[in-house]
This record gives sequence, structure tokens and C-alpha cells, in this order.
Amino acid sequence: MKSILTCFFLILISTSCMKDQACTASAPASEESKIQDFFIANSMMATKHSSGIYFEIMSPGFGIAPTSSSEITVGYVGKFLNGTIFDQNSRIKNHLNNFIEGWKLGIPLIKKGGTIRLVIPSAYAYGCTSYGNIPENSVLYFEINLIDVQ
Repeated sequence: MKSILTCFFLILISTSCMKDQACTASAPASEESKIQDFFIANSMMATKHSSGIYFEIMSPGFGIAPTSSSEITVGYVGKFLNGTIFDQNSRIKNHLNNFIEGWKLGIPLIKKGGTIRLVIPSAYAYGCTSYGNIPENSVLYFEINLIDVQ
């Protein structure tokens, strides 16, 4: 019985590792053409960050820029590249380090009162995990207004 459980456990671990490898192998390169098509369709002039996210600063803001430990208040609209809104909030307050990686990289590019557009490849969003109504490997687009930084 003990050897059967050990075999089952080893099979479970090896199949979960293969799933993760297949999942992480997809994305960035395959997403690049979708992102470029989105920019063309929406007349965006985004800049590629060294991390791989894209940003367009609409208004730089003033005062202090947030750090990873800052508590920020933002208003945002989140969309898929087809234009479908998956989430929006006119005012949400949280520490920057509690948000997705793409926000942690993009929001510090502006200061309090600033507005930024972010196009976030799936690796910097939710990756190969579904989250609410966001399917796995989704490229996300955000319009973010940085209302306050503390």
C-alpha cells in the first residue's frame, strides 16, 4: 500500500511539473503580435519597458512617485485587448506591492495625479492561472489614474 501511495504521489508531482512547464513556455513571444495589433488598432504610441510591459504616460502627475511599499489610491479600467472590460473601479486603496507585477512596474512611472495606460503581457499579470473572469495567459490593458500616494 505504501509503494502505491508513493507512486501516486510521484505521478502527481511529475504531471503538475509538466503542466507548469507547458504553461510558462507559452506567452511572451506569441503575445507580441497581438499587442502590436492592439497598438495599431487603437493608435497608441506605447513604450516598451525593459521588463516587457508597455506603457503610455497620458499625464505624468506631480509630487511623489510611489514605491513598492507605498499605499496608493487609484481609479482604473481593465480591459482585454478586444476591448471588453473585465474590471473597473473609480477608487481603490491598497499597497502597491499587493497588485500584479505589471502594476508594480508601471505605476511608479507616474506621480500622484498622473494617468498611465499599461499593456501587460500575461507573465506580468496572472500568467497561466485564471483569476475571476480573466482566463489564463491573458494580455491585459489598463487605464490607471493615480489619485493619491502615501
